[in-house]
Amino acid sequence: MSQPSGDSGDHSTGPPDRQTLRLLERHLAADSLVAETAFDPDSYEPNLLRGLVDVSGYPESIASARLDIRWFTTGDFSIHYIEEHEDGTRWECRWDRHPNPHNSRVHFHEPPSATKIADLEFSSVHPLEVYSTVLTAIEHRIETLWASQ
Repeated sequence: MSQPSGDSGDHSTGPPDRQTLRLLERHLAADSLVAETAFDPDSYEPNLLRGLVDVSGYPESIASARLDIRWFTTGDFSIHYIEEHEDGTRWECRWDRHPNPHNSRVHFHEPPSATKIADLEFSSVHPLEVYSTVLTAIEHRIETLWASQ
């Protein structure tokens, strides 16, 4: 029997945690920031949870915004926030927890391009705590966008 991911130097995140994805979907669907949720490939065997953010609360320069959430049975995750702007530019960032050679297991891909990476600490990596942190960051982003108008 092989060791669990992360204990052997393995860079695998493991299979999708469908129960956690469904939990997060219920919270996203109830959140006023989110217009729509969808699973990929479907709700029976989801690998990805997508939350389409309601851009009616954003300045007009934002054409769309979404969250792409992956959660794995190992407790690893990736939450990618992406804004598409009317001028064709993109603003994005990502919160990750997975084995990797570039940073600590928990790290943040900084905006605007998500290419610069910084170590990150969460007080808890419980899915609802991470969800709360991310949604708070999105709310701050929206405030920043309005303040820059």
